[in-house]
Amino acid sequence: MKPAAGSLIRPMVVATLSLLVAGCGFQLRGAPPVSSALQPLAVDCADNVPGQLCDAVREQLELGRIELKPAEEADFVLRIGKFRQERRASAITLRAAAAEYTLRHTVNIEVLTADNIPLIEPADLNTSETYRYDESNVLAKQREEEALREQLHDRLAQQIIFRLAPIDEDRIERLRKEAEQARNEETDPSS
Repeated sequence: MKPAAGSLIRPMVVATLSLLVAGCGFQLRGAPPVSSALQPLAVDCADNVPGQLCDAVREQLELGRIELKPAEEADFVLRIGKFRQERRASAITLRAAAAEYTLRHTVNIEVLTADNIPLIEPADLNTSETYRYDESNVLAKQREEEALREQLHDRLAQQIIFRLAPIDEDRIERLRKEAEQARNEETDPSS
């Protein structure tokens, strides 16, 4: 018995719409906004950080109406560095060939004021994804892996935005006072 044409079309339409929505940059609401207290902000990416990741972070910040400036003109600097990517076999076939791979991307971030007061201490963020590998369809799997790398960049960008969200004026002022108090204690050990 053949399935009705309508029952095949509906899943295809849903899949096509999902791809279109994902491809246009649509994101579900729920990402916390970055406080306007972090303006103007510079995004300083190390040389080994993929441009796509840096662009994704900048785009998210601009969508959140955060003013971005060069580091020498900004009051705050978001440093993104120590990017690492790992690809390892996570499952093997009976013939000792890779059946699944896990991609893992890690990046280090920190946020400093213009006068080098840390608002976010250096921290590693990471994300990973596992996919099935078919050695008889290498080209398609390479494309799939590249698409997964793009998704991992976008996820890391979202994680960075989530880390920035709790920084507001009160927290910045508290951290400035703590840093000033620590400096005073260093210069005057008797206090």
